[in-house]
Amino acid sequence: MRLWKMMGAVLAGLLVASVPAMAQAPLTVMSFNIRYANDTDGVNSWANRREVTAAMLEKAAPDLIGTQELLKLQGDFLVERLKGYAWFGVGRRGGDEDEHMGIFYRTDRLKLIRSGNFWLSDTPEVAGTAAWGADLPRLASWGLFETVEGGRRFYAFDTHLPHRDQDEHAREKGAALVLARIQAMAGTLPVVLTGDFNTTPGSATHTLLATRLKDARDTAPVKLGPDETFHDFTGVPTKRIDWIFTRGFKAERVETITDHQGAVQTSDHFPVLATLAWPKR
Repeated sequence: MRLWKMMGAVLAGLLVASVPAMAQAPLTVMSFNIRYANDTDGVNSWANRREVTAAMLEKAAPDLIGTQELLKLQGDFLVERLKGYAWFGVGRRGGDEDEHMGIFYRTDRLKLIRSGNFWLSDTPEVAGTAAWGADLPRLASWGLFETVEGGRRFYAFDTHLPHRDQDEHAREKGAALVLARIQAMAGTLPVVLTGDFNTTPGSATHTLLATRLKDARDTAPVKLGPDETFHDFTGVPTKRIDWIFTRGFKAERVETITDHQGAVQTSDHFPVLATLAWPKR
């Protein structure tokens, strides 16, 4: 009898050992210039497109959304309408006014450990500061997250670089500051960077970011939708200026989402959604 019990225990141990550990579910991340609520946008005013936008987000259900141009009233509407999301961020001049780099996350999937902001200037801790010839304050918001299941941690950074043609130097300087903060803060943890970078691949800014990070659109084996993202409410995109960069993650799939209802778009930019596999432990 004792022998049979011992053999049974050994067999049970072998069976348990042969079952592979459950893989961590991929992280889905969106970058979305939501276009601030502007009543002069006509058919595409926020009052008209907010339900189109909410429906798109509800269908995509990303774990994390890095937005640009977000006003507080838009962020508050979306978390109320969608449920299950929280968001944080600060206006580019400090406080709740003006445009935010609002970061949304699914509370059933992610826990926010800590968060913060820094301005793209020579005085990054001073709210509302601009530099390097840019005509408006620009900032980056960030969060350290932990998955509810599995306890995997990562950093998310979200930014919006200067928009004028003559601002490439300011964009490059801003990108360098973001890279420096990633290096100083994230250690060996995986990182995702979302943003409207207001320049195209091949620019000095993109080239600089690609020295340390990977462009998900360039590396994912599955690519859906157009490469270009900015379409100025026409539905016909002309420039790829919205990017998702990663470190540590492996991009499995990237989609440019073109959802709309008739003439009503979700924004003047198409959102970009990436499915990211975790690094092996």
